[in-house]
Amino acid sequence: MDFLRPETLADALAAKAGRPDAVPLAGGTDVMVELNFDHRRPAALLDLTRVEELTRWSTSDGQVRLGAGVPYTRVIAELGELVPSLAQASRTVGSPQIRNRGTVGGNLGAASPAGDTHPVLLALGGSVEVASVRGTRILPAEEFYLGVKRNALEPDELITAVHLPASAGPQQFAKVGTRNAMVIAVCSFALSLRPDRAEIGAAVGSAAPTPRRAHAAEEFLANELPWTSPAPLADSLKRRFGELVAEAASPIDDVRGSAAYRKHALSVLARRTLTWAWDEHRTGERSCA
Repeated sequence: MDFLRPETLADALAAKAGRPDAVPLAGGTDVMVELNFDHRRPAALLDLTRVEELTRWSTSDGQVRLGAGVPYTRVIAELGELVPSLAQASRTVGSPQIRNRGTVGGNLGAASPAGDTHPVLLALGGSVEVASVRGTRILPAEEFYLGVKRNALEPDELITAVHLPASAGPQQFAKVGTRNAMVIAVCSFALSLRPDRAEIGAAVGSAAPTPRRAHAAEEFLANELPWTSPAPLADSLKRRFGELVAEAASPIDDVRGSAAYRKHALSVLARRTLTWAWDEHRTGERSCA
């Protein structure tokens, strides 16, 4: 196995162009597990940990550009006010050691349906920046996920950043697992309210072949919320929203949970996160799981 260790992004893109079969290595929290258990034996590894350009984040024109190599611990510490739902999701990832190493870019590269950050990117209407020696392109997050552990990257491309709206209104993320920490999601849900636009973003994770938006639930809620005169929401509205979120999923039975349980849990998560996000809109005080 060849080991490639570029120092700059330009060198990394050149290395990937020369060795399209090289597997990118950032935090290694997925790749190294596969190597250790002999589930994968690539011809080459492309270590990106020295590429400083991937470890930066910035804001411009109301958008956050988050480098693909920024670890979860920095997302939690530095982006909690700008992108609170991403920080919430990052807190649920693995152990402190995993959060110190793991990255949103690595989560995207693995493209697991259970990835914790995926529903957040979808709910916020985020996009994925990918690059090669041929240039850079921006993909809507919805177009990035193609199937179970399959994404829209070309063989010579690397994920360089994600783009998300900054301070875009009340947001929530919640997931269900078999224990409180260091657990793969049985299912997960992210919600974004945009009162300035009367828009909703809602997305499910670990409940379909890919993470996916709950479009019918978004449309229903955008039309039914009393945006201009916030008042406590009727239980019937919350229940209907939860039903529509569950209908957006197409889960399977597996060792972590049944399809029926996942649908039920998603409806509960949808109701709870809606309550928390709407209360924040009404009172200005943030609540979270």
